[in-house]
Amino acid sequence: MKYFFICCCLLFVSCELSSSNQMNEKDELEQQSNHPNPRMRFKLIDSKFINKNSIWEDFDDELVGFKNEYISLKPFILEKSIPEIQSSIQKGNLTYEQLVKFFIYRIRLFENNPEKRLNAIIALNPNVLEQARQKDKFFANEPNQSLIFGMPVLLKDNINTKDMPTTAGAAILATNRPNEDAFVVNQLKQNGALILGKVNLSEWAYYFCTGCPLGYSAIGGQTLNPYGPKVFESGGSSSGSGVAVAVNYAVAAVGSETSGSILSPSSKNSVVGLKPTIGMISRSGVVPISPTLDTTGPMTKFVVDNMLLYEAMLGNDPEDVSMKIQHNSKINSSENPKTVRIGAFRKLAKSDSLYRNALKVLINTGNQVVMIDPPKVDLDGFLKLLNFDMKNALPEYLNSKAFFDGEARSVSDIIQYNLLNMDLRAPYGQQIFENIERDTTAITEIEKIKKRLKLEGRHFFQAFMNKFDLDAVVSVNNNHASYAAVAHYPALTVPMGYTAEGEPKGLTFIAPSYEEQLLYTLAIAYEKATDIRQSPNLYP
Repeated sequence: MKYFFICCCLLFVSCELSSSNQMNEKDELEQQSNHPNPRMRFKLIDSKFINKNSIWEDFDDELVGFKNEYISLKPFILEKSIPEIQSSIQKGNLTYEQLVKFFIYRIRLFENNPEKRLNAIIALNPNVLEQARQKDKFFANEPNQSLIFGMPVLLKDNINTKDMPTTAGAAILATNRPNEDAFVVNQLKQNGALILGKVNLSEWAYYFCTGCPLGYSAIGGQTLNPYGPKVFESGGSSSGSGVAVAVNYAVAAVGSETSGSILSPSSKNSVVGLKPTIGMISRSGVVPISPTLDTTGPMTKFVVDNMLLYEAMLGNDPEDVSMKIQHNSKINSSENPKTVRIGAFRKLAKSDSLYRNALKVLINTGNQVVMIDPPKVDLDGFLKLLNFDMKNALPEYLNSKAFFDGEARSVSDIIQYNLLNMDLRAPYGQQIFENIERDTTAITEIEKIKKRLKLEGRHFFQAFMNKFDLDAVVSVNNNHASYAAVAHYPALTVPMGYTAEGEPKGLTFIAPSYEEQLLYTLAIAYEKATDIRQSPNLYP
């Protein structure tokens, strides 16, 4: 698509662009106007802020003649777990440099194709190839490294990196260049991971507009689901993270969740996603919605990879007041509990055949499944809490962790900025931001709401967990994400299967706080028994 630039920065243009229509986006949008899901009646698909070629132009020379090598490396990389890839590197079948080149080539191959593009990638780390070469040199002398060593990981673009802009998908942050990495990025690097790039997301982590498409941001455009581009939703808000993992753009990705933002795109893209207990993984240096409920978390193709990334992200961040001191946070992948009692939602079992089949698998793998009917819990005040938290936490981030052009430093400032060009900066409106600005709930009431919500969320689960002596519950996708969020309970979703139309669904395990070990143990057994994940066949 041709863009007429007013002004540019390294990867982004900071002023809006007028465009011609090489990709026939007008025709695509017209077709979408009849989609049965109102949220998928798109107004825009492709970014008007990114010159897509600029994402990979730093690597064009490196990729000349790489096609045959790319094809030859597929058996060692595509749909392989981190331990399998590391084994191939140990055997000399590939190097970390080749691994990085493979993913960059694959990203360019599909994202540069109008018929295949998913709008999952916002930026690539310009230094990642040289960093991979350094990993190869180090590995040659010190081969006994952690399994995450040299593994290319993508980050949701609300996580600060000093090598790339951090935009939260918003036009106003197009030039935001933080001067340091987020704590969780430092943890990944210290454990040897390579930061490959940044991925698209629902703008402002989907707390911006009402009824707007999942996976849309002004900076990245509309993220599409590889199992059905423009047919199925990509999930949100960690849309690019889920899509990129599903389509093998990296070994893993990091997402963030306030309520459903890891679970939703993971389940809708047939990948494994963990929403950890609040306080287990740092949030400092991450564009916030709610310090009360926010967390970052790993998104991967396989449970073993998720465990590895989770462990690499752990670390006690003194800047994050919610963090629990982690003495026993290591995950034992071989733990096998004798008997686990799992609650299953009767209403879901009646309506969802994939869920019913999953419950049979859980029983066949030695678990006891108890059908339950949860109590009615309304979670009154949930939006007031999010409004209050974002109204106060976002300015704090903008003033202390962001470095971008302009003077906007509050929700009100951002609203006014977007009003100057709504068609490109906020084509679906900014109703949630406007509601945040209007919300005058006092801090004394917010403190009461926080306490009540946590109690209500825990009551939702414990009412039946105590009654039936349950260790965990299983849900579908992000159906019960809001209850897990306010209860501060961890949740782990794994591929459960596909509808008759081919849309992925996830089986979501939920357990009390700090029970990540139990979730992983259950998920490993379920994954091994089903082996149900299929890669999207449109992206071989």
